[in-house]
Amino acid sequence: MAKITLFNSLGNKYEEFTPIEEGKVSIYVCGPTVYDNPHIGNMRPVIVFDQWRRLFLELGYEVTFVSNYTDVDDKIINRAKSLGIKESELTEEVIHEFRRLVKESGSLQPDETPRPTVYMDQMIHYIGELVDNGSAYVSSNGDVYFSVESVSDYGSLSGNTPESLNAGARIDINDGKRSPLDFALWKKTEEGVKWNTPWSEGRPGWHTECCVMIHSLFAKQGGKIDIHGGGFDLKFPHHENEIAQAEAHDHHKLANYWLHNGFINIDNEKMSKSLGNVLLAKDIFAKYGGMNFRLMVLNTHYRAPLTFSTQTIDEATKALSRIQMAMKQASVKLQLKGVDVSALKEPCDEEFIAFLCDDLNTPNALTKVYAQIKDLNSLIRVREIDVGALSKAYGVLAHELSVLGIDLGLPLLSDEDKQIYSEYEASKAAKDFARSDELRKVLIEKKIL
Repeated sequence: MAKITLFNSLGNKYEEFTPIEEGKVSIYVCGPTVYDNPHIGNMRPVIVFDQWRRLFLELGYEVTFVSNYTDVDDKIINRAKSLGIKESELTEEVIHEFRRLVKESGSLQPDETPRPTVYMDQMIHYIGELVDNGSAYVSSNGDVYFSVESVSDYGSLSGNTPESLNAGARIDINDGKRSPLDFALWKKTEEGVKWNTPWSEGRPGWHTECCVMIHSLFAKQGGKIDIHGGGFDLKFPHHENEIAQAEAHDHHKLANYWLHNGFINIDNEKMSKSLGNVLLAKDIFAKYGGMNFRLMVLNTHYRAPLTFSTQTIDEATKALSRIQMAMKQASVKLQLKGVDVSALKEPCDEEFIAFLCDDLNTPNALTKVYAQIKDLNSLIRVREIDVGALSKAYGVLAHELSVLGIDLGLPLLSDEDKQIYSEYEASKAAKDFARSDELRKVLIEKKIL
């Protein structure tokens, strides 16, 4: 297998990927809290980590890809209450929409999509074990907190040391914490869905949910995975607190490699509700298309900030149009020569794969694709096409676009389609413009031209 180099946030350095189990890779990506329509920022990690997954699959790894839905949270409780519906009704509706957007973005659905409400028994047991081993404590009001001082290297992921975090910190005398850095594993709640425990009736803290689901799903690996991913905003405190719990519970850092994607900004401004510039994924996909959005995301390195603007999405739209036009023309010409284009799959260009193996450098990989599209156009525009050369060039590009998750929806021609196209070409050659225009409209309607 080709060697993969990735930037590990744990240590902030490039490392060569070595799996826990040879030939296999386990990936867990923090998914959305399902209380409202996803915005475009929610879709960047979907596309980024789908691309990592596709690369591992292309290299021959057996991939287990997990991404959760957080289906219990104060935001869910409050919004369901405001809408006058059950929390489960709200979460099911949002999950259904999220899955649709995942598909529309060209991404594969996860192998597993765990939800905290399904793993509640395991969460209560896990928290109980942390209390028993002294890493957590029960406050007088029934909340359970993790004691940050119980782990020796808190801050190893984010670089936020307890000393720096404690500077200027304060404790609310009503929250029952021993230290301002301690975080909730269990919260006593008065409303919304809740579960009974020895400590109180309530629900788990957000930082605990992923830890427990990883611990349960990857029990054969001792609750440890190869890659844990998510947006840069999750690095601290969420992922830092996950590591702390795993160290206290299982004596490891939960994952060997921690990968984080950059933010999406809107016209170079941070996307936030306070600025009123939050863009919903469903609206952007409806206006521009999921494939155009995916290409825009891949045009920027996953760790860099990405600016969404009219310019960046238009550039991606034009680039995808050029790719689609060239591939469609090549496909039609090959089919007219009797070639089964659906069976054409040549090995990817070595440089293309090398770029992806270099910390998922999709901008460079796409530069290679754009150059290959130019070469493909040169093969298309000759009077007599070289079927062998065109088939190979088309097969390479089809394979690479598949690795990038870019589905062009190219048409497969029926015998009738081939006949119409042949008549169209003949009428153009004979300068029968009325007939060629008529046939051209038919071919456009069939999405062949």
